[in-house]
Amino acid sequence: MADRFAAPDYGVLAALVVFVVASIALAVYAQRATQKGSFLSSYFLGNRGLGAWALALTATVQSGGTFMGYPALVYSHGWIVGLWIASYMVVPITGFGLLAKRLAQLSRRSGAITVPDLFRERFDSPAAGVVSSLLIIVFMTFMMVAQFKAGASIMKVVWPNAAVAVDAADGTAPATDLKAEATSKSTTTGGLSHDQFLFYLGLVLFTITVVGYTMVGGFLAAVWTDLFQSVLMWLGVMLLLGLSMYQLGGIGNLTPGAVAQTSPQFAYGPGYSTDGRQFLTPGLAFSVFFVWVFGGLGQPASLVRLMACKDTQTIRRSVLLLAVYNSMIYLPLIFICMAARAAMPTVPVADEVIPRMALWTTRDLPGGSLLAGLILVAPFGAVMATVSSYLIVIASGLVHDVYQRFINPKATERQLQSWTYAVMVLVGIVAIVANLKPVAYLQAIVVFCGSSCASSFAVPALMTAFWRRATAPGVIAAMLAGAGMSLTLLVLGSLCMDDQMLGPKTNFRSYYLLGLEPIVWGLLASAITGVVVCLCTRPPSAKRIAWLFDAA
Repeated sequence: MADRFAAPDYGVLAALVVFVVASIALAVYAQRATQKGSFLSSYFLGNRGLGAWALALTATVQSGGTFMGYPALVYSHGWIVGLWIASYMVVPITGFGLLAKRLAQLSRRSGAITVPDLFRERFDSPAAGVVSSLLIIVFMTFMMVAQFKAGASIMKVVWPNAAVAVDAADGTAPATDLKAEATSKSTTTGGLSHDQFLFYLGLVLFTITVVGYTMVGGFLAAVWTDLFQSVLMWLGVMLLLGLSMYQLGGIGNLTPGAVAQTSPQFAYGPGYSTDGRQFLTPGLAFSVFFVWVFGGLGQPASLVRLMACKDTQTIRRSVLLLAVYNSMIYLPLIFICMAARAAMPTVPVADEVIPRMALWTTRDLPGGSLLAGLILVAPFGAVMATVSSYLIVIASGLVHDVYQRFINPKATERQLQSWTYAVMVLVGIVAIVANLKPVAYLQAIVVFCGSSCASSFAVPALMTAFWRRATAPGVIAAMLAGAGMSLTLLVLGSLCMDDQMLGPKTNFRSYYLLGLEPIVWGLLASAITGVVVCLCTRPPSAKRIAWLFDAA
């Protein structure tokens, strides 16, 4: 029997407004702190002053994928997604352990501010910097589109008087087809349904908010609000976990309840599916360990934060903090989504399962609306933190690595600041336009961008940090080979979507060659091409290598 409620009311929205105001206050404080150094060093790198807590909890890569995309997959396919995300727990050890110390050393010795800066100075090659800048801009723009969709989806669900309907956990079949219900709602001006209107309204409000506070405070605004939001994320997840267990009568009722609403496949691999698709075959299970480990290793937003840390001791502490923090976010979300499948078997848009679960678990509690708001700060904060980080990366790529390097080398700090703000506004507009027709699964874009960035930058970053024989042509070739393989498989996936019964069915997906995730082929192409080209080209200057690798 369906349990209907007309929440959320203004309490949820009020909680989000307070959260946004606090984030803006941090951004203003960050702006004052950035005035201590030059615009470029302070705005894009925070004067290299990140401590252990700031580095760990702002390099978590928590995003709209964490609280919207990943839960949507758990809700859709079941326990097997736990194995899909398991390798993420070793990302802190891999990323920090392999690259953090060397990248921090190289960036300090070379004076590099951005990832393209690092490639340029390491190899004394403007071409390496330009190629990395362009690839960062392309893939980060894809990721931005996903994050803006997540922010808009949260705003849509929590908007006052938005009609929300869920199915109670009574073991019965769903009484109402919510998807059909959503499409039958009355239209507003312009021919939009009520649901679409709220989505677009949320998209615009989210864009104005996150672009605005990032413009004000720059890198430190992204870092400090990320740290603040990371704490709230953990509190929100813990609160929702407790409420979910309470509403469902304990952890023992989660899997039986979810299986009763789906099938026994929900409890084991390759996962539940309504159309015969296999979410996690053995080949894909092998692949995801490359997806998360190297996906985190090759993210430009993560690399630049490793460049900004204080010292080696900071890195060591961050490894432990981040490993513990990630396990306390991702594991509870599995239980929450299992509870959601038992309680709400017909959520119309899977990406909205966490916001809807927050509303359902608090609907009968005193002050439930405010409690729901506190929970929803978690996904909203994750999205805001990710967007602010990517805005900084994209803006630095265009303004510092393209405009200042090649168009106006003598640009004043005021000109650089104006162009930075203009780029951020432009990115916000592009994200709005791209979300006029959003993809079915937000996580599809997240995984594609993570895989593509890893294919493009993981091998070049390792070569840059550790291989003295690495050359500029070799690193450029490695970046282009990895990116080319990722884009080729994406095109093939769009052409052959109905030919493969692997992974989620969405209009944005890559081709799984031999049943393996594209990152495997991207990393292989990048490594082989990079090594061969390096060995076939002139070695780098011995003097430059000694300066970067042998200096005290």
